[in-house]
Amino acid sequence: MKFLELDVRTALVVHGYDENNQEVVEQVNEASFMTKLIAIERIQSVSEQYILVTGSHGRIMYWEYRDTMEQLRGRLAEAGMVLP
Repeated sequence: MKFLELDVRTALVVHGYDENNQEVVEQVNEASFMTKLIAIERIQSVSEQYILVTGSHGRIMYWEYRDTMEQLRGRLAEAGMVLP
C-alpha cells in the first residue's frame, strides 16, 4: 500500500443519502491544516479545491489541501500514480 503525505483539513463529510436520494452533508469548519499520511487507494478524485476520499462506514469526505493541484499532480506522477 502506498501513502501520500499531505496537509489537509476536512471541509465536507457525506454520510449517505436521505429518503429523497439527497446527500446528507455535514459542513466542517476546521481552522487549521493537519499533516496526514493518506493511503493512495482512498483518493477518489482531485480538484483545484478538494481531494475526495473514502472514509469509514460508507462515508466520503472532501478535504481541502495546502498544495496546488499542479504540485499534487507532480507528486503523484513521481510516485507512478498518474498516467501521462
